[in-house]
Amino acid sequence: MQTAEVKKKKKFISILALLFLLIIIMFFVSLSAGVIKIAPGDVIRTLLQNGTAKQELILFEFRLPGIVLALLIGAGLAVSGVILQAITQNELADPGILGINTGAGLAVVLFIYFFQGDFISASKWSIFMMPFAALLGAIGAAFLIYLLAWKNGVNPIRLVLVGIGVNAGFGAFLTIFQLKMDPQDFRQASVWLTGDIWNANWTFVGALLPWILILIPIALSKAHGLNVLHLGDDLAKGLGTSVERERQMLLLIAVALAGASVAAGGGIAFLGLVVPHIARKLMGPLHQYIIPLSTLIGALLLMVSDTIGKNLLAPTQIPVGIVVSILSAPYFIYLLIKAK
Repeated sequence: MQTAEVKKKKKFISILALLFLLIIIMFFVSLSAGVIKIAPGDVIRTLLQNGTAKQELILFEFRLPGIVLALLIGAGLAVSGVILQAITQNELADPGILGINTGAGLAVVLFIYFFQGDFISASKWSIFMMPFAALLGAIGAAFLIYLLAWKNGVNPIRLVLVGIGVNAGFGAFLTIFQLKMDPQDFRQASVWLTGDIWNANWTFVGALLPWILILIPIALSKAHGLNVLHLGDDLAKGLGTSVERERQMLLLIAVALAGASVAAGGGIAFLGLVVPHIARKLMGPLHQYIIPLSTLIGALLLMVSDTIGKNLLAPTQIPVGIVVSILSAPYFIYLLIKAK
């Protein structure tokens, strides 16, 4: 038994090392690629403060913030999906399907509509407030879903079905407010809601970074509780777990991660659904392994998708959410076919 556990840990470390290597390689590819291409050697020299003024402007002010945001958003959505799949005991759950992303998106659109005259120009104050607006929207959506799903406790299947209904309702409200926007704001909001890292600057990185750095370690510390909840409510209660209290705490973590990520990256679908499945196929069902792997896989997948979106049809940019959907939709269909 001990030998099997040692092998499992070695496999886990090897996969982590491989993912770190892939992220580093993709990081330099993303910095090099673009309308204005910069050779890898020049990228390294610029990062070491030996590049030209033009290269420093392109890398530090335009490309690097977007890459860092993609890494943070991918990690946040992936871990949120891990938590939601565990607490609902449903492998097809994710923040987008359950309506949490839409609730966060609706709150951000309302914030923009009422408090920001121009969608594009964002003050430093509004950049820091938007994650809070998204969090409030996500919490509101989660509270409504939890309230409607409650019937002598929360049945995981009912939670998912109610979430799908709430998602549709919030989507209708989003459409109503979009139609009341002026054409420029409407176009920008439509692109953002499909998933677009639209405000890639260091201020927004600073606004999102604390959420990711604080909440993902908290989620990792709850790995044992996630393992127990994934076994089912009856067995979890038999093992002495306070199911509803644990589920509420974990749901709040998942909602906060999804809300902050949506504020920065819009309504990116499927990522929180697909990444946990990939992690489980690599390492099995234990969340002390799934959460770190999902963090890195989500970050890598979104960075790759963002690079593809910005370069495939350059100078036209494809919203990253569309690229993620194209890459993930076949796997989602496969999961639906295989689901019992």
